[in-house]
Amino acid sequence: MRQIFLDTETTGLYPAQGHRIIEIAAVEMVNRRPTSNHYHVYLNPDREIDAGAQEVHGITLEFLQDKPRFDAIAHDFIAFIGDAELIIHNAPFDVAFLNAELGRLGLQPLESFSGKITDTLRMAKDSRPGQRNNLDALCRHFGIDNSRRTLHGALLDAELLAEVYMAMTRGQDSLMMELDRPERMSSAVDMQALQPLIIKLASEAENAAHLEYLVALEKSGCCLWNTVKN
Repeated sequence: MRQIFLDTETTGLYPAQGHRIIEIAAVEMVNRRPTSNHYHVYLNPDREIDAGAQEVHGITLEFLQDKPRFDAIAHDFIAFIGDAELIIHNAPFDVAFLNAELGRLGLQPLESFSGKITDTLRMAKDSRPGQRNNLDALCRHFGIDNSRRTLHGALLDAELLAEVYMAMTRGQDSLMMELDRPERMSSAVDMQALQPLIIKLASEAENAAHLEYLVALEKSGCCLWNTVKN
């Protein structure tokens, strides 16, 4: 199972207003194990960066002047994500920007290249309703060190997201281990072969009370005792 943890940084909030992507990062995980394989690029947006956005990520237009434009990296990016599951925090935001960039080139939307898109913000809201569920809050909740995150950066955020996702879905680790070792799965239990462990014999009064309870169960149709003990 191949998963890609993806994040972007942009010139502003609204692709419909002409804002562009200026950084893309994608971190690979295979069978819930991180690999050293990742994709990371800065992009020249050919437009100004909103002051509010620059305060968040710290990326300047001067820094981006010699960086490639999206059309130069589009096919490499598509090849990297392949048909993997994309895992994104607040997926509608990043997907809208990526689809706007792909659309400018006449390419199919992101959903056409990915096997599945998972929104970890939606997952977090479902499991932690009414709480802050941004990436910093989730790192604090799961005890993940995010001290390097003084500014938003796509590569660091994608790496942190991978750790957050693993913590959010930790129960799947044991499931994957069991699937890897099918010989450990138990077969059907032979009830007839089971021998009870007798710690203390019941008194006559206790036996009478037990019999009365079994009669009541028998009438309800829910009594299996007679079948098992015979």
